[in-house]
Amino acid sequence: MAASEAIAGERRSQRDIGFAAGIVAILAILFLPVPAILLDIGLAFSIALSVLILMVALWIKKPLEFSAFPTVLLIATLLRLALGIATTRLILANGQHGVSAAGHVIQGFSQFVMSGDFVIGIVVFLILITVNFLVITKGATRIAEVGARFTLDAIPGKQMAIDADLNAGLIDDKEAQSRRRELEEESAFFGSMDGASKFVRGEAIASLITIAVNVFGGIIIGTTRHGMPLGQAAEVFTKLSVGDGLVSQIPALIVSLAAGLLVSKGGTRGTAEQAVMGQLGAYPRALSVAAALMFMFALVPGLPFVPFMVLSGLMAFTAYAIPKKIAAQKAIVDAKAVADEEKKQVAVRESVKESLKTPEIELCLGRQVSAQLQGTQSELSHRVAKMRRKFARQYGFVVPDIKLTDSLAVPPKCYQILIHGTVVATQELRPGELLVVVGDGPVPDVPSDEVREPAFGMKARWVLDAYAGEVRRGGFEPIDGSSVLLTHLSEVIRNNLPTLLSYKDMRNLLDRLDPEYKRLLDEICPSQISYSGLQAVLKLLLSERVSIRNLHLILEAVAEITPHARRAEQIAEHVRMRIAQQICGDLAENGVLAVLRLGSAWDLSFHQSLKRDGKGEVIEFDIDPRLVEQFGTEASEAIRKQMRETRSFALVTAPDARPYVRMIIERLYPTLAVLSHLEIARGVEIRSLGTIS
Repeated sequence: MAASEAIAGERRSQRDIGFAAGIVAILAILFLPVPAILLDIGLAFSIALSVLILMVALWIKKPLEFSAFPTVLLIATLLRLALGIATTRLILANGQHGVSAAGHVIQGFSQFVMSGDFVIGIVVFLILITVNFLVITKGATRIAEVGARFTLDAIPGKQMAIDADLNAGLIDDKEAQSRRRELEEESAFFGSMDGASKFVRGEAIASLITIAVNVFGGIIIGTTRHGMPLGQAAEVFTKLSVGDGLVSQIPALIVSLAAGLLVSKGGTRGTAEQAVMGQLGAYPRALSVAAALMFMFALVPGLPFVPFMVLSGLMAFTAYAIPKKIAAQKAIVDAKAVADEEKKQVAVRESVKESLKTPEIELCLGRQVSAQLQGTQSELSHRVAKMRRKFARQYGFVVPDIKLTDSLAVPPKCYQILIHGTVVATQELRPGELLVVVGDGPVPDVPSDEVREPAFGMKARWVLDAYAGEVRRGGFEPIDGSSVLLTHLSEVIRNNLPTLLSYKDMRNLLDRLDPEYKRLLDEICPSQISYSGLQAVLKLLLSERVSIRNLHLILEAVAEITPHARRAEQIAEHVRMRIAQQICGDLAENGVLAVLRLGSAWDLSFHQSLKRDGKGEVIEFDIDPRLVEQFGTEASEAIRKQMRETRSFALVTAPDARPYVRMIIERLYPTLAVLSHLEIARGVEIRSLGTIS
């Protein structure tokens, strides 16, 4: 390790010495005469360096990756100026020997670019100077100036954003230091670029002065010292001077282009090819319109057909190919995302922590039941989703997702419904048969097996599918297996609503309240009632199938009673009175509420069984067990009689005895609503069905 570090340090030292030697060599060129062969090498190196700078500027992904550009620009400019002084020295000293006096590079440019005519060379040189000085360099300078100004103005806001992320725990100290360092480098880079652009502008002016000096000075020296004719001296020294100017201006133009690409990149990420071609080719419609326009130009008389037709074909092909390429890339990305998601799900399923999670509602199917429902899985999922939406509208909260699984532990013809991992219902579902609910009435005159309908416990019959038509002709309505299962599932969920209302569900409901009711919530929670206490009130309402969809009315009722009562049971009774209109509306049929009253004898018995404290609050329910048994018998007879005749009704009793009457009745008829006299809303039409006495 120590040896490798020593070698690396030695190499860094050698590079430092080599770099310093190169700078000294550039400075030496300014003062010492340079042979023509070394000058050719220097000019070729200048061109190669400028091309390298341009390629790096094209392929970097963000400007800060080339943060050394101002320094590189200064060195390249100094190199070209030094080589320009060296060529000036050779031109003025050896110009009488012809266009090869300053080396073969300048000779080659003078013959190739100028085509042997110095007038063409002067025109080309002036055009290059104009393009470099007025177009590229001026625009790059302006972009760098604005970029530096905006970057410096944005530093305080960016610093505050970094501090906010650090205080919020979104990033650590190391990441914050990295961002601050990048921010400093960005501001320093754009500030340096603002000044570095002046190098190129100054070099362009220096090139004009140099070529003028070379032309006029060379003519004077050639005619006065070497006896050359004026025409010959003008031609030779002009060719040499313009060739020298071209050799220096072409690298300068390349470096200016690199500077313009670098500062104009701005916030675009990726290489220049990705930024330009990716965005120009991202709109097939634009390419199609451009292809159509080129095609029209190709058909215009007088315009060349081939160039415009070739361009039209290329653009049309690109417009056709790009959507396919995008679709293929999207398909690859989607497939990869699906594969990654499957891997994550497999990893989650295989993890030990996942085995600790219990689904809130699970429907577990036996082997034959699963095979029977396999063809209707999509329809079953759709009906389950509709059922969940119905529960949300009816009861005011979204019941959890229902997990559908297969299990060998379940009998083949059965299914199980689990709530929080506990089996609450198991039922047989016969493949190839239909269920006919008969109750206490006649039965179909076909072969059948007597069973109990799973949802409500009514008498029913299983009949074969082959007898479906005969059963319908007998006035019965057969029910298919999936409908039996979903009805049973719906009733089980309805019976377990308070268990399914989690604390998270309640907080989600509270978060959706209007701002005014959120302020009301802040007033009562947790100063007068805790959030868990509010959840207990909502669960008490749901246990009697009272909807909590009007949560704002419930909160108003809770705010009224909490200064005077703390027990969840007392609060729930007050809430029931405040939402009496809703309760009666849900129980009424065609605007009429059918009620079965408690007789005066039973009202008196329940009233006498309530033990109260000094404040008059009920503290105990003490009733003779024989009376409870007798009440259950009489209530069952009256309720069963009304159920045969009336579809929906409620049992009405005194307000103080209502919870205890409900406690007895729910063991016999869980779905029967028990109301107090105070819960009968004003304006509701009442139809009395009789009394229990």
